[in-house]
Amino acid sequence: MASPTEIRKGRVIDYQGAPHLVLEMLHRTQGRQAGFVQTTMRNLHSGSTTNTKFRSTDNVVFLHTETNKLEFSYVDTEGYHFMDPDTYEDTVLPKELMVDAKNFLIENVAYEILVVDGQAIQLQLPNSIEMKVTDAPEGLKGDSVSNVQKPVTLETGLVVHAPLFIKTGERIRISTENKEYLGRA
Repeated sequence: MASPTEIRKGRVIDYQGAPHLVLEMLHRTQGRQAGFVQTTMRNLHSGSTTNTKFRSTDNVVFLHTETNKLEFSYVDTEGYHFMDPDTYEDTVLPKELMVDAKNFLIENVAYEILVVDGQAIQLQLPNSIEMKVTDAPEGLKGDSVSNVQKPVTLETGLVVHAPLFIKTGERIRISTENKEYLGRA
């Protein structure tokens, strides 16, 4: 058991029987009263976010975490399969956890997987990712007055808006947070 004053952003704690990732943390004191820690946490099983106060007298259980770099292999009815390139061990993440990330998964590319107490819990996407353009329609002549963009299809089926000069077969960088074009790779 640990004190709530040891809570830091990025740590994983056991809260109400489920692992929660601390997104924000603020230590507060109010006049003569005992201090408390105000946190914003994400439930790693359900994905829901909660705001919680921990008083200085409360106890917190920190969970052992590690981040493994695993290569994405394939998808089947079990879920999304990732392989450890050193041991060839297969790790499966359920489809429910991959709703937001599935458009950024490319075969044989390494991704970071958050492991809590020996169980793979969450895929941690990088801020941006390189992807190949599989379909880019030609821009119309005269459309270059201002920052005009066209929809392009990427190798995972994701459609993003990119500038008119992007052609089929080029590699571009995409933001994983808002699915926006960042530049050529």
